[in-house]
Amino acid sequence: MEKTNEFLKKLGIEDVSKEYVSSKRFSDGGQYRFEVPGIQSPKTMRALLDAARENDIFIHRVTQTKGIMMLTDEEISEMVDLAKDYSCELFLAVGPRATYDTSATVHTKEGSRIGYRLRGYDNLAYAIEDVKRACRLGVRGILLYDEGLLWVLNKMRIEGEIPEKVHFKLSAHAGHSNPASAKLLEENGLNSLNPVRDLQVPMIASIRNATDMSLDLHTENPKSTGGFIRHYEVPQFIKVASPVYLKTGGSVAANHNWDTTESEAVARIKQVKLVKRMIDEYCPEAIASPERSSDLAVPE
Repeated sequence: MEKTNEFLKKLGIEDVSKEYVSSKRFSDGGQYRFEVPGIQSPKTMRALLDAARENDIFIHRVTQTKGIMMLTDEEISEMVDLAKDYSCELFLAVGPRATYDTSATVHTKEGSRIGYRLRGYDNLAYAIEDVKRACRLGVRGILLYDEGLLWVLNKMRIEGEIPEKVHFKLSAHAGHSNPASAKLLEENGLNSLNPVRDLQVPMIASIRNATDMSLDLHTENPKSTGGFIRHYEVPQFIKVASPVYLKTGGSVAANHNWDTTESEAVARIKQVKLVKRMIDEYCPEAIASPERSSDLAVPE
């Protein structure tokens, strides 16, 4: 084990102590931001942002999970306008393809392990077209489920085929849960990683220690992924995972692709408010990213 540990340390991967505190920050100096996932349409996004304003809470990122191809141009443009007016990030999801194409395997217990990854050349090309369409309509945040697609899109971003300011985020459904995987993804252009949802705090700390990109951590979960709530762990999340997006409101949904209603969007803001209370009471010194931060992937 000693030689293995030494080699991992040379790669920038090592175990961390229980006292580990992340000194890393967003470029604006913030330690944490709020993200609300599962907002699938303009009407629910409008309800969410209106409720956020009414509760004096700023949402830094809104994420749609059903897929770009499930939205019309008009719907995407309306969501872009809402995000620009509010000055938040808007992330739209690619696909998820495996569950939408002709795969029978993906719907079985064993086959579900392939997650939402892409099958074959055509689906890879279709996913790229999905991303290019979203970018043309002003979107600057893309939620991915496939590592190969990340690799291609990063090459395209470098070569100017898609805008330089587009940020890529990888879903928890890709199943990454260790620092080596995180480093691999970061080296291939990932801007934000959502590790699997049930990692213990020391496991999260080891990923943070090995990487600089932001981490996206679920403070709660829909029933389909366990339904567990981690509000009391949020102060620890901020301490060890900064810079971190606190993904909140998931317990309102039944599953990842849940069609959130307008009333459920308001309920998600209540969950954010509950998490904010935990921060205010147990780590009031924690620094939130300011509104209208220059490094947010706000649509253009």
